[in-house]
Parts: sequence; structure tokens; C-alpha cells
Amino acid sequence: MADLFDIGRIPGKQPCVHGSHNLSGNIEWYTPPQYVESARKVMGSIDCDPCTSELAQQVVKAKVWYTIDSDGLAHKWEGALWMNPPYAAKIITRFVEKLLAHLSEGEVSHAIMLTHNNADTAWFHKAAMMCTSACFTRGRVRFYDERGQANSPTHGHTFMYFGRRRKMFENEFRQYGWIVRGA
Repeated sequence: MADLFDIGRIPGKQPCVHGSHNLSGNIEWYTPPQYVESARKVMGSIDCDPCTSELAQQVVKAKVWYTIDSDGLAHKWEGALWMNPPYAAKIITRFVEKLLAHLSEGEVSHAIMLTHNNADTAWFHKAAMMCTSACFTRGRVRFYDERGQANSPTHGHTFMYFGRRRKMFENEFRQYGWIVRGA
């Protein structure tokens, strides 16, 4: 497990769980509550969050969740899944591939994944080709740190929905940006 997350480490900082390096030097960021509540509204519940932290779970409140120490990639994922994966290229690819495999096997019933909108990457294309709908955010998601301070991200974001509640996702997430239909 250490090899997987070493690329997300900066001396003197905690490992990257929920974000990416940015101008502040902080590498762990948390999703604002309104987006998590919208995901819960669409899916009914959040059964699994495979890449999270104890602090993030104060908002997400998943039934089952994995931190950097418990390594979500080493476990089976099931049910309604919320995922804001680490944004480092080598790590995000592994989380996306695992999500798509669990969806294909029917183990994950539906999922909402929040990522940066790097539409030029292979992992983004794989996910976009399988998602039901996506929301490209109007503006950038202002993640917050452990002190509750919002950041100024350097890129835009995308929520991808995988599941049968397309209309619910589109109606709920339209408030955040441009909706695009997928598969």
C-alpha cells in the first residue's frame, strides 16, 4: 500500500486522500456538503466511500468507508457508491478502473464520482464512456481543508453518474453546471 500513495506525499504533509496538489501546498481537500447531499438525494444513501478520511466522513456518512490506511483498493465495493478519488494520475486510474469493474459486475448499483475534468486522459474517457450522465461544473468546486478553509482550485470538475436514476441525477445536479448524457 505504501507504494500506491507515496506519490501523493509531500514532506511534512499528510498523504493525499481527497484532492490534488495546488498553489497552497495542501494536498488533502474535502467535498463541500451540498454536493454530498445532492449525491445522497439521487442515490438514496451512500453505502460505500472507498477513498476517504475520518474528517470527510463527518459529511459523507457512508455505511462502509476506507482511508489511506485501510486501502480502499484492497476491498470489495458494493451498493451506492460516492467517490472523490485522489487526483494523482497513477492513483486515480486504479480507482476508476476498480469502480468500472464493480459496476460491470453489478456489485455497485450506482455511483457518483467527483473528479477534475481532465477530458484528455484515458481514465476520464473510460469513465465517461460508461457513465449515464455527467455534470461539468459551472465554476470550480471549492473544496475545504481540515480547518474549514476553502481553496482556489486550478481546474474545473465533473460529477459522473453511473446508474438508472438519470433524470434524478440530471435534475439535481443541473444546479451545479452543464449536464451531458452518457451511455
